[in-house]
Amino acid sequence: MKSNIAMAEISQPYAQALMSVAQSKNLTDQFGEDVRSLLSLLSESEQLKNFLENPFVSLDDKKGVINRVLGDGANAYFRNFLLLLVDRRRISLLEPVLQQYLVLLRQLKQIALAEVISAVPLTEEQQQSVKDKVIALTKAREVELETKIDPELIGGVIIKVGSQVIDASLRGQLRRISLRLSGS
Repeated sequence: MKSNIAMAEISQPYAQALMSVAQSKNLTDQFGEDVRSLLSLLSESEQLKNFLENPFVSLDDKKGVINRVLGDGANAYFRNFLLLLVDRRRISLLEPVLQQYLVLLRQLKQIALAEVISAVPLTEEQQQSVKDKVIALTKAREVELETKIDPELIGGVIIKVGSQVIDASLRGQLRRISLRLSGS
């Protein structure tokens, strides 16, 4: 737990610095797309993540890989930020920094993040219904859904927004019925 708190403490200023650059250059949305792409790549490639976090890999090798991963079309400010993380030996904090940037971006744009867990994939209509309910609940301008599938739910959904949890799953309903019956 201390490790996560320490990581958050160290990554916060870097995320704020990235947001500051993005705002000054009017690139917050573009950086948001770049951040999401890089996070997706890191989640798909354990090898890349291990390479960047390995303290025995030279800084020049890490910079070379970052330049190849980003390609020629990447924003120069974003590229320089990542290279700065390498120079400061903070590239191991890349994921927490990028996650924190997305948190700051959501705050700036008044976007609520809703984690939706369902037994089966939701249709577009169901996703829009969830978004509408979350907007009514949070008064946010928009809602970003992060969907997960859990067949053990049997049916229904669980929606998590910040610290609030709405359990509308069959598993949750059965658990509540069981608690009522055992309490009587």
